[in-house]
Amino acid sequence: MTVREIRLYGDPVLRTACAEIGEIDEGVRALVDDLIETVRVPGRAGVAAPQIGVGLRAFSYNVDGRVGAILNPRVVEVRGEAAPTGEGCLSVPGLWHDALRHPYARVEGIDVDGRPVILEGEGLFAQMLQHETDHLDGMVYLQRLPKDTRRIAMREVRESDWF
Repeated sequence: MTVREIRLYGDPVLRTACAEIGEIDEGVRALVDDLIETVRVPGRAGVAAPQIGVGLRAFSYNVDGRVGAILNPRVVEVRGEAAPTGEGCLSVPGLWHDALRHPYARVEGIDVDGRPVILEGEGLFAQMLQHETDHLDGMVYLQRLPKDTRRIAMREVRESDWF
């Protein structure tokens, strides 16, 4: 298990939709181990595979004592009106803006043994589910910002010392 380096906004892997995981082999198991180890760093709620440079549908999570990973996740249900919710991203360090998120989300996928997994929750957990599945679809939270806010955020990205 290794804590992997986080890819930063501008890296093409973050804007590319991820491939479904077919066979769960030792490579996929190692990816899951690395995702979990990487999300355990304090202050992290979720890490998607493209954030560590891998274009496969998988993410790990660490919210309110719930730590794990899911393969081939899909958001199957959201509830409540999407509302501006303070959000940041490891791939866009130092920025914090309100993205539109639903207060409840349900995601379905599989675990490393191929068994069905359902993750659902409200608040921060729901936000994490939506944020991480967005990554797997090639979307960074900046794309969820209102137009005027997105313009400000993109200026902040261009002026950052990491871009």
